[in-house]
Amino acid sequence: MQHRPRLLALGYRMLGSRAEAQDLAQEAWLRWSECDLEGIAAPGAYLTQLMARLCLDQIKSARRRREQYVGVWLPEPLADGDDCLAAGPEQLAERAQQLSYAYLLALQRLEPLERAAFLLREVFDVEYPQLAAILQRSQAACRQLASRARRRLQDGGQAVPARPPGDPQALAAAFVDALQGGDVDRLAGLLAMDVRYQADGGGKALALPAPLAGRRAVSRLLRGLWRRSERKGAAWCAQRLNGMPGVLVWEEERLLMSVALQCDAVGRVSGLYVMRNPDKLAHLTAGGCGQKRSNGCR
Repeated sequence: MQHRPRLLALGYRMLGSRAEAQDLAQEAWLRWSECDLEGIAAPGAYLTQLMARLCLDQIKSARRRREQYVGVWLPEPLADGDDCLAAGPEQLAERAQQLSYAYLLALQRLEPLERAAFLLREVFDVEYPQLAAILQRSQAACRQLASRARRRLQDGGQAVPARPPGDPQALAAAFVDALQGGDVDRLAGLLAMDVRYQADGGGKALALPAPLAGRRAVSRLLRGLWRRSERKGAAWCAQRLNGMPGVLVWEEERLLMSVALQCDAVGRVSGLYVMRNPDKLAHLTAGGCGQKRSNGCR
């Protein structure tokens, strides 16, 4: 289906879950196949409307599940080439910024209607008459929802995430080299003073139960993670994740974790988003992403 990447992109941004986005895209397709197609003048617009409404319904149950979630909740990581990365006419660099973990988590803090209004208008270029039909609100109300969402994102510093200077993936290589060489000073130099580490284990893998902040604390934790993985013979492979520099950590054929690196405006790591929940890593393994013997492994 030619509209599938757009539906997946919308679903992932709305829910932060690749698996749920895929399920809802399938549901949208099933409902579409039962429609009187002759009466639908714009299939893409109709499917977008259907997907948005399915997402809004899904958010209610997703919120209940997250209230019971063990530890930190993070969106599922995406590798380059995933259909969920598609969005529409915007430039690739902007898409990458809009998929960063900090941005996705900021979106999750918006009210569902605010999130839908903002994404459909600002990311997917839906005009206000169609947006009003999707959200079943007046055009004036939709403008207010989108404006309020934009303002809340700006107040949280997430209107448009800053792009770091230089080659972002070079940072991932330098990060792994510093860990591998045991160079604590070099590693600390790559981290911002207020760097923040968050790990999602979902109660199924060992992970910190709460975020950890500060250059010294995070660098010590990273060195400990490296030493433990080194004893297991794990391989650290550079891999772009959510449009960000990142690393996949493999033990034989098993993916132990993914690490996405958020950069600040001067090119230091300001956030580390670590996925250890095996359920959220399964699609990376199934897709053959970042094979552990590929270039970039340490």
